[in-house]
Amino acid sequence: MAVLDVPELALVALVGVSGSGKSTFARRHFTPSQVLSSDAFRAMVADDENDQSASADAFDALHYVAGKRLRAGRLTVVDATNLQPHARAALVRVAREHDVLPVAIVLDVPEALAWARTEARADRTFGRQVLARMSRDLRRTYSQLAREGFRKVHVLRGVDEIDAAQIRVERLFNDRRELTGPFDIVGDVHGCRAELESLLGRLGWQLHRDEAGRAVDATHPAGRTAVFVGDLVDRGPDSPGVLRLVMGMVAAGHALCVPGNHEQKLLRKLRGRNVKVAHGLAETLEQLAAEPDDFSTEVATFVDGLVSHYVLDGGRLVVAHAGLKEEYQGRASGRVRAFALYGETTGETDEYGLPVRYPWAREYRGSATVVYGHTPTPEPEWVNNTICIDTGCVFGGRLTALRYPERELVAVPAEREWYAPVRPLTAAPARPDEVLELTDVVGRRHVEHPYGSLTVPAENTAAALEVMSRFAVDPRWLVWLPPTMAPCSTSKLDGYLEHPAEAFADYRAAGVDRVVCEEKHMGSRAVVLVYRDADGGPFGPGGGVVHTRTGRPFFGAPLDTELLARVRTAVSAAGLWEELDTDWLLLDCELLPWSAKAGGLIREQYASVGAAGRAALPAALAALDAAAARGLDVGVLRDRVAGQRADLLAYTAAYRAYVRPTDGLRGVTLAPFAVLAGRKASYADRDHGWHLALADRLCAADPEFFTVTRRQVVDLSDTEAVREATDWWLALTADGGEGMVVKPYAGPAARSDRGSLLQPGIKCRGREYLRIIYGPSYTEPARLAALRGRSLGRKRGLALREHGLGLAALDALADGAPLWRRHELVFAILACESEPVDPRL
Repeated sequence: MAVLDVPELALVALVGVSGSGKSTFARRHFTPSQVLSSDAFRAMVADDENDQSASADAFDALHYVAGKRLRAGRLTVVDATNLQPHARAALVRVAREHDVLPVAIVLDVPEALAWARTEARADRTFGRQVLARMSRDLRRTYSQLAREGFRKVHVLRGVDEIDAAQIRVERLFNDRRELTGPFDIVGDVHGCRAELESLLGRLGWQLHRDEAGRAVDATHPAGRTAVFVGDLVDRGPDSPGVLRLVMGMVAAGHALCVPGNHEQKLLRKLRGRNVKVAHGLAETLEQLAAEPDDFSTEVATFVDGLVSHYVLDGGRLVVAHAGLKEEYQGRASGRVRAFALYGETTGETDEYGLPVRYPWAREYRGSATVVYGHTPTPEPEWVNNTICIDTGCVFGGRLTALRYPERELVAVPAEREWYAPVRPLTAAPARPDEVLELTDVVGRRHVEHPYGSLTVPAENTAAALEVMSRFAVDPRWLVWLPPTMAPCSTSKLDGYLEHPAEAFADYRAAGVDRVVCEEKHMGSRAVVLVYRDADGGPFGPGGGVVHTRTGRPFFGAPLDTELLARVRTAVSAAGLWEELDTDWLLLDCELLPWSAKAGGLIREQYASVGAAGRAALPAALAALDAAAARGLDVGVLRDRVAGQRADLLAYTAAYRAYVRPTDGLRGVTLAPFAVLAGRKASYADRDHGWHLALADRLCAADPEFFTVTRRQVVDLSDTEAVREATDWWLALTADGGEGMVVKPYAGPAARSDRGSLLQPGIKCRGREYLRIIYGPSYTEPARLAALRGRSLGRKRGLALREHGLGLAALDALADGAPLWRRHELVFAILACESEPVDPRL
């Protein structure tokens, strides 16, 4: 029995004369969707599978469909005679265009049998001479297939061999998705053996040495696997030592390794090819000359067996020396190997005479994390879910490893500068920190940050760009945006859609034992970035900025300037500049009343409904009363209209509670509840007690302008404390308050007992306030029952994604990250706001 190995992703060409059984073979071994038959395509374009005049169009369509399947990563089988060189060349070309392996399966049966089968088919009308010509073509084909580019050629001779054959689908060498790690991925070593041993020690690996004291293997007590990104050799002091250690680890199954361009050049030299001895190759050859003769042979065998790249962890991780674009991942071709080894260049050279690398990572949108080296950089930096970990150890930098899936970087310094770089390792970045580029934010974006990662659809970035470019404040000022806030789980209590019991239960389920319940001010979210100096600061001239939750100026000049002056004076009076050692502060606040900012919205969307109802419903009641006086039975209808009128009056009272007259800042108050950041510091790790205490000091400094945020701290294991907080919420909402926000007391950056980010706050809105959101009569039993089916998952996921981005933006601000990096995070928050989520939640 012949076992035919066919790659999992390949273009398989069946080759044989008419009547050789190709279609039967295809049906037996492949699914119908995998097989593209030339006869079927002739029927598609000409309504006759035997119309040879339609062959050109049929094969054009077949090649098009084959390309679509291969692009999607699907095995494709072409059922045609494939006896002519030009027909096979077209298939090889399609395979190469999509970076998959072309495979040929030849079915060779006696000509007499093939003719008997052909004669038995009424739709075959050609003569025996045609079949004889096909047979001659088949004989010539044998010697041509490998030269034409088919990577595997299987020949089955005779009916018995064809019938007994089995197809075995094999995975490509680069497909190691079953390996899930954890991994320690090591950057370019370049012969720095001592630094490699030191780095492995830092990572917890135990070195194993031979009788001569040389490191020949390493194991990790936690069962981790090392992955080397290539460029093990050249320039450094001990390339043989590095090779000996890595080869031993790979042979023992403790490591994986992909080749670098320096290994490939060394291999060509060891195989006797004429290569230019430069860029450190001379040092490696001199060092190898001191080793036993068979060592160089072992090195050549090892390098020759390295695979261009690896796809790991279920497809979530890709490792290649120079990186790899999404469309090349898991593929096999010369083009894929070349990219993995060398990357792409623009065709230009820089001022040092080195090729300018094409910034493929900026355009990367794949879901897999790509880890690579090749181009030394002073600091590793995540760009669209990719990271370069070559930190120029041989040039006096550091040897760096990425721990995966932890995404933790570990590095050791070089013992010295072993090789002088042509381009200084600390050369200036390609652009100034404060320069923004459109390519940073447009299109489908994958944003990686310390709190997670997310993909932002292109349509969301387009919507965010509209706001940013036309309405938002200067990007230099826009350092943070508040996340959306999810409501508590839906209450099952009679008459309630939201209730504190569910908010408390939500946090208990996440392992939180202490929360703070903060009064939810019904106003407009205001983010205040205030300078100590009214003339300017680190983000630009002026005394600061006040903006909305979508980044727009709050009131505009001159009111924003006047508001900032009040805040600045209060911060000074409270002594916060000195205490926090900062010359600017970022405050999260609510500006009251709601009507100060949303007057137009209230008039058009809410007051108009109230006015219409107050005009129509009394008239309807009067008409019903008149009908009843005439003896008509309208009691049920009158009761329903009377209930609607009562609901409408409650609805009117609900929105009127948040309306009061203002004149400029007269009548306006500001309720601060978090101090988020100052110079070189993020305060997201402080608990809410700390934040609210500072907010109280601002209120004490200017009680006329600042409003205190009332709150209750609740131990969720204390039944009495929970009851008191619930009673407080009931009283708060009965008095016209919107409700409360329940937050983990530990602070904005709090995590669950499983280590994941917690919801930064869960809102629990009052029964009467929700009339504004869901309509005056939402409390009717039938409507309330329908609303209890609302889905909260999408809203909660969105809130967490935006919260993680916000925390990352605050960290980047504290770390002095370049503007483009900070802006990328803030922009992503705004883009998330375009997600299709029920706005009532």
